[in-house]
Amino acid sequence: MTTGETVSVVRVEEAEDGRKLLDFVKRRTGKDVPQGAVMRWIRTGQVRVDGRRARPYDRLAAGQLVRLPPHRPGEKALAGTDARIGPLPPTVYADEELLVLAKPAGLPVHPGSGHHDSVHTRLAAAFADAAFIPAPVHRLDKDTSGLLVAAKTRRAADEASRAFREGRVDKVYLAWVAGEWTRSAVGEACAMRDSLAKSGPAGGERMRAGMDAMAGREALAEAVPLLVTRERSLLAVRLLTGRTHQIRVQLASRGHPVLGDRKYGVPGHGGTGLMLHCWRMALLGREWVLPPPWTGKDAVPDGLLRDIPPNAASTGNAPIP
Repeated sequence: MTTGETVSVVRVEEAEDGRKLLDFVKRRTGKDVPQGAVMRWIRTGQVRVDGRRARPYDRLAAGQLVRLPPHRPGEKALAGTDARIGPLPPTVYADEELLVLAKPAGLPVHPGSGHHDSVHTRLAAAFADAAFIPAPVHRLDKDTSGLLVAAKTRRAADEASRAFREGRVDKVYLAWVAGEWTRSAVGEACAMRDSLAKSGPAGGERMRAGMDAMAGREALAEAVPLLVTRERSLLAVRLLTGRTHQIRVQLASRGHPVLGDRKYGVPGHGGTGLMLHCWRMALLGREWVLPPPWTGKDAVPDGLLRDIPPNAASTGNAPIP
């Protein structure tokens, strides 16, 4: 750990090869420097790697030189940032390599502008003395609930990243959407293929769906209606690609926005939060299921999910249920 009121330059050791810059700086400055302060240092260029600016989640290589700004134990985080850290979400599964959490809606995966508390921040606090702080291996929108997988070792993180790149991961979401789904019969899959691209001014960007392959990135998914009424429908959606806001945008573009979606939905629909939940996931030879936390009229009827067969998407051979 380094402390002092002068600039210091530290070398990345062999054992720290591959560590994220944020984690590296936090460990080198000690537990008394809040993560919010470290994030501010990096984003304002006070932390530099080999003389250049870097991002909080950039990976470091052994031998690189990291500049640390003057600091004192207990330095305050950026004004207005809530430095309080909540408890770790409930554990669904844990072994020597992976940790699976039940992420609640409203909790972001990573800290950012205006929100210090996050799954990443809570993991850093819960595993402060671990040789490797568990790191989430995939995204989950702030307002989406469900399964979130974190790697507990560098090897597991690399293997998970490779599995995502090669399409050897299965993720099935549950979503209540507005309107009567008529694109496929109950229990039958409807393929969704779009090109997603960002539009709008900085800070207010939205993803939009189209078929122009040159305008964005290909987005593939399958939707299966499980329960359909005139007012709303319950879908199981299997992601075949993982684009930003993909499910929300693809469903909204087909006239069935996810209930409670303030960004892509229709005003007046929902009101009880985003009705999108990561329900089932298969990764690295393991599979998990997490029932949605919905209650009341949003609750999934008993037995509705029981008959959906286990999926072998990790081999790429199973159709969406």
